[in-house]
Amino acid sequence: MKTRVVVTGMGVCAPNGISLSEFAASLKNGVSGIRFHPELEKLKFGCQIAGKPQIDDVDLNEYFSKIQLKGLNASGVFYGVIAGKDAWKDAGLASTSNETPDWDSGIIFGTGILGVDKFREAIYQVDAGNVRRLGSTSVIQTMASGISAYLGGMLGCGNQVTTNSSACTTGTEAILMGYDRIKNKKAKRMLVGSCSDSGPYVWGGFDAMRILPRNYNNKPGAASRPMSASAAGFVPGSGAGAMVLESLESALERGATIYGEIIGGDVNSGGQMGGGSMTAPNGEAVQRCITNAIQDSGIDPKDIDAVNGHLTATAKDPNEISNWSQALGRFGIDFPFVNSFKALFGHCLAAAGSIECVGTLLQFRENQIFGSINCEDIHPEIISMIDASKIPQATIEFEPKIIAKASFGFGDVNACIIFKAYSQKQP
Repeated sequence: MKTRVVVTGMGVCAPNGISLSEFAASLKNGVSGIRFHPELEKLKFGCQIAGKPQIDDVDLNEYFSKIQLKGLNASGVFYGVIAGKDAWKDAGLASTSNETPDWDSGIIFGTGILGVDKFREAIYQVDAGNVRRLGSTSVIQTMASGISAYLGGMLGCGNQVTTNSSACTTGTEAILMGYDRIKNKKAKRMLVGSCSDSGPYVWGGFDAMRILPRNYNNKPGAASRPMSASAAGFVPGSGAGAMVLESLESALERGATIYGEIIGGDVNSGGQMGGGSMTAPNGEAVQRCITNAIQDSGIDPKDIDAVNGHLTATAKDPNEISNWSQALGRFGIDFPFVNSFKALFGHCLAAAGSIECVGTLLQFRENQIFGSINCEDIHPEIISMIDASKIPQATIEFEPKIIAKASFGFGDVNACIIFKAYSQKQP
């Protein structure tokens, strides 16, 4: 019998919501978390807007000890711990209270750049000959696996505790890695997710590439325009998303709430060939990733009710819709509903997949498809492939049974995951 893997807890630290309830309300009501940042204006960025979680009102003492907070200067760590611990709590789990690790629980929590502000601080201290002033936490704050190390110690997990990194595919890939571990009976539950730092040292490279919108600094809420003819580039974002994955058997034993089920997925690469490059996807690889995920799930492409795309608000959006359409063999009015949450909080880079997967699953709970704002002028190439009614611009009432979610990242890497509304019957 195949081990069924379900989602029993979720947490999020997003530009448009910290708690799960706030995040859900923002997605339902089209509330944007993209804001103007005077710091970026001062540094002469072309794009002076971004999506950044508003954690000033969060009591960090609920998430960190006083010792852990001392000298902590890594926004990604803050976001990841908030989302991760909230997901753990939401699942009805507690950190181990004795000296024995929880051998059945592990963590796969990805990131791209972690602790960049701490690293900058360290560089200045070293260059000034003040090595002894770096502090004892500079290493853990700047190593990529710092986020999983923090969470692993806080929760007492004794199974695999690690960090993955695959650019914008990171979060979705982390979920699939945790899914595989439980499916193969190597763990009962896994905390999975990803985080991304905020700030000019993370976003500056993209501004230099001139792939961020420069004409919306005075109207940030309208800047991120996935699937729109007037899309002018992606808005940089940051934050974290987290899920607790668990074997169905374990979840039922605990009487846990079940948000949904993972029934399959796939990861691959286009090899930066066939039209693929460091920054552009190989269309054939994207289609293969989607097709393989569907085959792994044991479903028919026509079973998919909705797609939450990568859809970053660049010139590549029509290409992505074309790849979905070709892979699913569905066109026009037959195409599933499709949306992109990046219109509400920007492209959260390494955190994008995990935050968007949390939003995707919330659609099962709410019996809705959340709307995609800022695409009132749908790109004509997209309209030539699918019916405009399949791109809801406001939240609609609908009971999805199966939703496909995909992420595509720099380096021509892809991940696609298939979520299913939970039922006691086998998928």
